[in-house]
Amino acid sequence: MARSMTFLILFSILALAPMCYCGRTYGGYLYPQYYDYSCPQAEDIVMSVVAKAVAKEARMAASLLRVHFHDCFVQGCDGSILLDSTGTMPSEKRSNPNRKSARGFEVIEEIKAALEEQCPHTVSCADILALAARDSTVLMGGRSWEVPLGRKDSRGASLTLSNLNIPAPNDTFPILLNKFNRQGLDIIDLVTLSGSHTIGNARCTAFRQRLYDQSGDDQPDSRLDQSYASQLRATCPRSGGDQNLFVLDNVTPTAFDNSYFKNLLAYRGLLSSDQVLFTSNKESIELVKKYAKDNEVFLQQFAASMVKMGNILPSTGSRGEIRKICRKINS
Repeated sequence: MARSMTFLILFSILALAPMCYCGRTYGGYLYPQYYDYSCPQAEDIVMSVVAKAVAKEARMAASLLRVHFHDCFVQGCDGSILLDSTGTMPSEKRSNPNRKSARGFEVIEEIKAALEEQCPHTVSCADILALAARDSTVLMGGRSWEVPLGRKDSRGASLTLSNLNIPAPNDTFPILLNKFNRQGLDIIDLVTLSGSHTIGNARCTAFRQRLYDQSGDDQPDSRLDQSYASQLRATCPRSGGDQNLFVLDNVTPTAFDNSYFKNLLAYRGLLSSDQVLFTSNKESIELVKKYAKDNEVFLQQFAASMVKMGNILPSTGSRGEIRKICRKINS
């Protein structure tokens, strides 16, 4: 009788998988209720720490969202980006996309410490990243979603894959799409997830080429609105000011909305990799127009694409561990 009841419970969980955004992984499933019994306070703890950090610095919301994105594009969503370098393993934090720009690691460690106190050795750092990204989006006005949970943390990192896989600010549209396709994501996910640039900042070095020498002819990018370019040149000179920060969305920089797509329509996308979404591909152009017209459609699809991204090759079962400290593997 007991065995029959266990089978029925397991069957019910698996049968409901598509309804709860469950993701098939190596060795198991991800599902939102993963910590309901082992650490029922987990999501509240994550939200509490994230809310405090974002209240202190609004930019932190974009930083936490970005760290999850950069984690998932390297070896899957396994917390590898959080690991510090060791004598035998260089950290992904040293890669070109992350060096001097990836941040928010101290917030993740604060969340981890609080969870370890409440539920020792239970909640993975990879799951913390996924929850913090969702909560950051919500705190800035975005739509919420159920986060599938149950990831384990990797025991290694890849500096090489971090340099190869993460989209760069000067990538062309074909390169961007190829990088997304390699992760099992499509053109809808590319355009939608790029919409996360409705919040956050970029450094002068990320777009200087557009202002002065886009094609090696000492001319600015013709696709960039020139009055906007003049504003940018005022604090992003031809040389110097490399670390000067600029909001990615200069209309509503601290609101998670569709202004990013409206900016693209006006040729005021800050990064070249932003503007190519509206200049290089018919399908992406139509998606930009669609999201610029309807904020709710964008927010709904963003939630769906984030769930899909969060299911990129997460480690489960014996393939990983639950780190006690996110920046280093367990001894």
